[in-house]
Amino acid sequence: MLRQVDQSAQPGHASAPGTISCGGMERKFAAIATVLAATGLALAATGSAYAAPKSIPNQVRYEYVSPKNPEHQAIHDQMKQGRALEHLQELLAPLRLPYPLTLKIAGCDGIINAWYNDEVITVCYELLADVLKNASTQDLPVGISRADTVIGPVLDTFLHETGHAVFNMLQIPVLGREEDAADQFAAYIMLRLGKDEARRMILGSAYRHKVDMPGSRVTIPLTSLSDEHSLPAQRAFTILCIAYGSDKELFVDTVEKDFLPKQRAQGCATEYEDLAFAMTRLIGPHIDKRLASKFHETWARTVDIRRARLTRR
Repeated sequence: MLRQVDQSAQPGHASAPGTISCGGMERKFAAIATVLAATGLALAATGSAYAAPKSIPNQVRYEYVSPKNPEHQAIHDQMKQGRALEHLQELLAPLRLPYPLTLKIAGCDGIINAWYNDEVITVCYELLADVLKNASTQDLPVGISRADTVIGPVLDTFLHETGHAVFNMLQIPVLGREEDAADQFAAYIMLRLGKDEARRMILGSAYRHKVDMPGSRVTIPLTSLSDEHSLPAQRAFTILCIAYGSDKELFVDTVEKDFLPKQRAQGCATEYEDLAFAMTRLIGPHIDKRLASKFHETWARTVDIRRARLTRR
């Protein structure tokens, strides 16, 4: 969900009645220049008071909000007992942020959604329930388990919203739609998990969009084309394209089985290279390299526990 940013109205500029002479205009400009110069000196003198806060790692917090709907209590209990948010906190610890970022799961009065706002990422119990509802009923022949069709979309959701948080908190410039950029951010981070886990999470995440892709042709309301998000099928193809572009051998079957159209696949290496360049140049300086070196270890230590819990359901 696109972050919500308050925008204060700009004051209007009223013109004085009558005609301003050239000399009067020069004096007016000189007066403005004097004010600006004085303001600049004042800011320079008190610069420390306006200095941006230092970005540091380990800025992620979490909160399990008790669900409003009793039907969501089991989801709350399972995530809390499995320490899901604590594991995400540890996974995101390498991010250097100027302020604390809170990961929160909460009831949303029936709305299936997730969003970032005011340094808080909120994922609704309703969205988590929808992921469970639409997960595969069995392990899939492409080598991902039923649990992966739950863990992948949930991880993708949190990383997508983390992308919004990073763009906002670190003032990262974004070209194009921010929702697309957040999708790409999430895919890139998942690909850092190591080959086997990256494949599981990418395919598990793409599977979530399968419910909106019933066949080779779909009919949608015209208003769907105005949404700030890409259409579900487009989002699935993009995540598969980024994955294939990053490692053609690992994801070759996505093209062979026509999950990813061959025509799109031809340019995926370039799409991934563009993303990797942007992430390295813009996000890389805000990553604690020492903590990031433990990224794979953190995931490997926790993911098998989550898979086992979901398998027992």
